[in-house]
Parts: sequence; structure tokens; C-alpha cells
Amino acid sequence: MFGTVVVGVGIAGLARIQDLMNPMPSSPSEHLKLFGFVSRRSFGNINDAKQISLEDALRSKDIHAAFISTENRSHEETIRMFLEAGKHVLVEYPMALSAKAAHELWEMAEHKDKILHVEHIELLTEEYKQLKKEVAGKDLVKGTLHFTGSVLDENKSGFPAFSGIARLTWLIDLFGDLTVTSATREKQKDKNYSRMTVHFNTANKKPLTWIEERGPGMRREKKINFCFTSGCLENFPEAPRSSVGLFMQDQNLFAKKLLGQVSKEELAAEKWRILRCLDLAELIQQYCEEPEKIYS
Repeated sequence: MFGTVVVGVGIAGLARIQDLMNPMPSSPSEHLKLFGFVSRRSFGNINDAKQISLEDALRSKDIHAAFISTENRSHEETIRMFLEAGKHVLVEYPMALSAKAAHELWEMAEHKDKILHVEHIELLTEEYKQLKKEVAGKDLVKGTLHFTGSVLDENKSGFPAFSGIARLTWLIDLFGDLTVTSATREKQKDKNYSRMTVHFNTANKKPLTWIEERGPGMRREKKINFCFTSGCLENFPEAPRSSVGLFMQDQNLFAKKLLGQVSKEELAAEKWRILRCLDLAELIQQYCEEPEKIYS
């Protein structure tokens, strides 16, 4: 059994507590036991889960793994503390708001022989699984992924290339490695509006565009337009509802890693994808904020 603690009790943290207390029968998650949760706010207990201090969570020999569900800005520091304390870590994306920090944390986890698992539930949705099947084996001509959503506090969530890394992860997972050719950002502070536009080339020099757009009252929505030599895909394929929640699927994957049930090849591919996306996110931020350095 692996003793666990949940750090942060927002929407994701509460879902983690619920799933840890109610694991899927006969799943790897049955090897996880929740010892409590950590929060800056005072709750006492949540659904029989007790609140404990950060210091106790770091010191406890009964706690082997931390589920980090805090705001993006504090992920790096919290991961570092738990790795230094000799704990395995599951963290919501993005794992850090700089590529340098992400690489350092990964090296630290490997040095300490601990699992560092970054949640990317966007790859686990039935919608995405069907899309990946639809795209498989087709020759891309050009494509666009356009996301809209409500306003985020960037002081907490980070630059849009990091807070929106789920979209970048889709593109890398679908089309392989990408090269940034340009990136710009339009901001209307008086309207609390932001639009980031990124242009990529695939390894075969095919153009892809990612648009991340946020403003007050904007619906959370993804639109695709992927054109292949065989035709264009403008709508998501029909997808069945999954009987297993996304966080539970992710939790099972983390438990499999703890149990040594994930191959070295899969772990290496996942590490490459996560770090590559963070490298690109940082480059995109540089293009948007310091274009004179990039283009000079």
C-alpha cells in the first residue's frame, strides 16, 4: 500500500480526495490509501479525510506520495518539497511555469528514484481518443486548433502557453514534434481579453495553428480544422461516454507506475512529450513577450 496526501482542495483536489477514498474495484488504485489533505484554508475534515499540516505530510513515514492540486504558480515549489522529502509526486499540469524548472524537477525525481507523474487528462477523454483514431495514418496538409474560455488570473495560472498546455499536448501527441515559426499575443486590458496565436511546422513542414482565446463570458470550447490529403475534419467525431472518470483513469496510471507496471519505453515517451511541450511553451512566451530577441 502507498500512503497518499492531497495538497490543495480546489475542484481537482476535491475530486482527488473522492477518488482516493472510493477506488475502482480490482484496479491499481486499490493500492493507494489516503492519509489526509493539506490546505491553506481550515476545513477540519472533508468526507472523513482529515486535514493535516504541510510539515506533517512531508515528515510522515506513512505518506509515500503527494497529489498536488494547487494553483499553477506553486506547483514547482511544492513538487520540490515533496521530492526532497523522498515522496513520489502526482501533479496537475503544468508541472512548472518554466522549462528550466521542469527539467530540474525531473532530474531530481530520477536522482531520488521517485515517480514524477504529470496529469494530462485531456489525453484520456473519449473525445480525444476518437479524434486520435480519426487522425491516425492520415497525411496532414494544414490544421488549426482554436480554444476559447473564461478569464484566468495569470499571476496564479501563468502565461497562456503554460496554462493552455493541454492544447499543445494534443497537437504534439497527434502530429509529432513541432517547430514554432511565430507567436503573437493580443491583449485588451480594459476588456480583460487575450488571444494568443501560435504557428508551427510539423517535421514534414506542414503548418499548424494554435489559438488560445479568453475573455469574460466566453464559452469553454475547442474547435478543430484539420485538413489531410484525403479531406478535412472540422468536427469532433462522435464519442461514447466513459464509465470511468478522468481523474480516476489518471490515478490508476499513477498507481501502475508506483507498482512498476508501466514499461520503460512508455515512461520515456511520456517524459519526452511533457518536457518538449514545456520547452515549446517557454519559447512561445518568449516570442510573444520579447520578439526583438527572437527575430534579431
